Amino acid sequence: MSTPQLVVHHDKELMAQAAAARLITKIVDAQASRGSASVVLTGGRNGNGLLAALAAAPARDAVDWGRLDLWWGDERFLAEGDPDRNVTQAREALLDAVPLDPKRVHAMPASDGLFGSDVEAAAAAYAEELARAAGPENHGAVPTFDVLMLGVGPDTHVASLFPELPAVRETQRTVVGVHGAPKPPPTRVTLTLPAIRAAREVWLLAAGEDKAQAAAIALSGAGEIQAPAAGARGRSRTLWLLDSAAASQLPRSLYPPASP
Repeated sequence: MSTPQLVVHHDKELMAQAAAARLITKIVDAQASRGSASVVLTGGRNGNGLLAALAAAPARDAVDWGRLDLWWGDERFLAEGDPDRNVTQAREALLDAVPLDPKRVHAMPASDGLFGSDVEAAAAAYAEELARAAGPENHGAVPTFDVLMLGVGPDTHVASLFPELPAVRETQRTVVGVHGAPKPPPTRVTLTLPAIRAAREVWLLAAGEDKAQAAAIALSGAGEIQAPAAGARGRSRTLWLLDSAAASQLPRSLYPPASP
């Protein structure tokens, strides 16, 4: 796994704009070299802020949206169209405004879908969908995502991997159901650390003073069971994208400039 690099921006708006520009470049480069690109989206204020910035970026037209696979790192197990679902928010922020191939938009199951209220069956189905998309060149039962993005919670959770809960301890399955999450809603579907670590690049997004302690803990050598963000690493690159408030408890020695 890669060693984390840090990029610190002045405020959350600049962070979102810079991250959107960085993502456009990664997608275009992947499409040029491999014909398509694969990205894992994250919800929350920082993930949605990045998508909104991407929607507003003139360079978005450089992306061949029909050759982009979109996946999700986690989802709130709610009814289709619920405003709290990550996919609903992503559609509002960006997806409805660009010409995606619907077959390549891989939303996680809803609680009123084929599996009803059975979150474990929903998680297993998403794991099977990932496995079908994985090719012989991939590492294990998920595609090698070009970029996998994660928001970082104040408690250091990423996706729906919360400190000390069973999901963060999972070492075999790629997707699991979550029960009793400490923030609502309590029932969720999430990628596990083995699936996250299949990505070429993992980007962790954190903005605001309420994320400062989490960033400091995750980057100070904490274990992944106690601080799940510490275990989110990419195969070739792990990039923390922060604003100055989120970086306020980090020693400057931790964040020399990362390469573009």
